[in-house]
Amino acid sequence: MSLKVVKLSKRYNDKWVLRDVSFEVADGEIYGLFGPLGAGKTTLLDAMQGNTSTNGGSVFYRDTDVTTLGRAARRFRSPEAVHATILERFLKSDNSFSKAERDLAAISSAIDSAENVLFLDESFCGMHFREFESITAKLRETVRERGLSVIFASNNFEQIMIASDRAAVIINGGIEQIGAPKDIYESPESRVVAEVTGRNNLFAARRLTSSKADTPEFHTIDGGHRLFTQRVERAGLGALNQNVTLAIRPEQISISFGASFPEDNLLKAIVTRVQFLGATTLIDLDAGGLNLQALVLRLVGLNVGDECMVGLPPDRIQIFKD
Repeated sequence: MSLKVVKLSKRYNDKWVLRDVSFEVADGEIYGLFGPLGAGKTTLLDAMQGNTSTNGGSVFYRDTDVTTLGRAARRFRSPEAVHATILERFLKSDNSFSKAERDLAAISSAIDSAENVLFLDESFCGMHFREFESITAKLRETVRERGLSVIFASNNFEQIMIASDRAAVIINGGIEQIGAPKDIYESPESRVVAEVTGRNNLFAARRLTSSKADTPEFHTIDGGHRLFTQRVERAGLGALNQNVTLAIRPEQISISFGASFPEDNLLKAIVTRVQFLGATTLIDLDAGGLNLQALVLRLVGLNVGDECMVGLPPDRIQIFKD
């Protein structure tokens, strides 16, 4: 691996903002660092670049420990490092450039001048999707040609999915999950990851069946529905006398008019809100007290107040004990 972080920690007074963070980035890889605001992404990047001291842990580049080296000696690159030069050049020109244009030029220059490792910290925030697609295409081409290692930090998981080969989810200063963005989205390993990586229906339930049952069955706390879920390892089921969280993405819920497929956990629901989102439509539903959201490409024949049937496929329902 080109870049390796081992148990990196950082404390401000008595508050840990990073705790034993470890991951590796390969040559020619764009590595996403995803987390909500305040998760510790910027502090982690600063520690890796040598901009701030740490309270333990190490940073290696090509098997060389660079932890004690300053920023200049590490020779890592970021748009911020070239932004002043870009701004000076623009101010001397006769043309008027917007902040977005200066930021885009700084990112492009950082990509061109990077020699080994490139850090991007919310660098695409506020960028038009066409500009994002263009700069991402350039980034991918450059990374592949020159074998750069890129760390791309963002609180926008859609950008992480588009740009990154692999990603780490950081929450409260710790890594919660590492993997391909698609795998993280489709198979989150905890409730918090399921919640921060996109829309998700999360609701409390209690198991009804034995831990040895081929198809686990749960009773929802809201609405009192009996739902079958995918089969999981016994350790992931939770105790019979304790609540767990069931989760299903809105796009995995089906909507129909009276068709009956009990094996798909069919529930009767009322449409409470319809939100047009352009390419998709978000539908809020009330299934006897259990509030759900469904995401469809096109809504036909349903309005607020209408009754419909919603299906929650068992193999799409995940179980979280936390």
